[in-house]
Amino acid sequence: MLKGKIQDFILKIGAVEGIASCALVSRDGIMLGNAIAGEFNEPWFAAMIATLFASAESATGIIKSPSPDVVTIGGEDSTMVILGAGEKVLIVAVLETNLEKTRAISDLEGIAREIGGSI
Repeated sequence: MLKGKIQDFILKIGAVEGIASCALVSRDGIMLGNAIAGEFNEPWFAAMIATLFASAESATGIIKSPSPDVVTIGGEDSTMVILGAGEKVLIVAVLETNLEKTRAISDLEGIAREIGGSI
């Protein structure tokens, strides 16, 4: 049943306008599911995503700032966003370059709340 829920959420995330690819990763760094084309090292990717988000949380804690809701990695050709989705899951989404980021992130935040309440 959990695998079905995860796949449903992957499809829902992928349906957000402007999302090129996506994944769900546990905060422990385990790949839960993805819609990313091509071969890649899933365990390594998942571990790096969890590390990036945890590092952002630690960095904000050091300066006594609230933990981030979203971590963004921007580049010339793409933008990757990582959102917390409850206590156990992270959403990873690669945005198309011509996308208005604010709208996609807003849509993803709604899905993150849904995931946090069900997984």
